[in-house]
Amino acid sequence: MCTQGRRILDLTGSRTLRGNRERIRMARRTIGTLLLVWLIMAGAVLHAEELTKTIIIKVFDGKTGKPLVPTGFQVRVDHQTMLHPDWVKTNEDGTAELTVPADTHEVALHLAYNNSMDIYVNCDKAKNAFGDVWYLVPQIMSKGTVTENACGKSKANDKYKTTAIPGELILFVREKSMMEQLKD
Repeated sequence: MCTQGRRILDLTGSRTLRGNRERIRMARRTIGTLLLVWLIMAGAVLHAEELTKTIIIKVFDGKTGKPLVPTGFQVRVDHQTMLHPDWVKTNEDGTAELTVPADTHEVALHLAYNNSMDIYVNCDKAKNAFGDVWYLVPQIMSKGTVTENACGKSKANDKYKTTAIPGELILFVREKSMMEQLKD
C-alpha cells in the first residue's frame, strides 16, 4: 500500500526525501574530498619551495668588467662528482638562476663560452683557478657573494666594483689564453 508521500511522488515525479538526503550526503563527501586534495597539493607546493634554494648568478669579464652570458653551466654540489647542468636557467637579462637542494652547503661552477666545451677561467684566485672553486651556499643566501677579480688591472676593478644582495653570486671570469688552449 502506498503512503501519502509515495502517492504524491508517483503523481508529481519528484524525488523522495530519502533520495535527497543521499544526494546531499554525496555532495558533502565530494566537496570534502576535493577540499582535502586541494589542501594536500597546496601543502606539497609549499613544502617543495622549502626543499630548494635559488641563487642568482651574474657573470662579468675579469679584464673589461663587462657582463657576460655563458652558453653552458657545469654545477657540482658538496664535493660530489655528479654534474647538474639542468639546475641552471638563463634569464633574458643575462643573469642565471641556479636552483639547488636546500641542504646544499657548497657549490662549484664551470661556465662554458662560444657554445663549446671551453670553460672560462675563474678570476677569483690570485693564480686564476682552472679547477673547482667552491662557494658557500649559506653565505650566498645570507649576504650575497662577490668574488675577487685577480684578472683585471686595479683601475678596471675599481671602475666595475659591484655589490651582491642576499641570494646573489657575482663571478669574474676570463677566456683561456692561446697558450692555455694549446695545453688542452
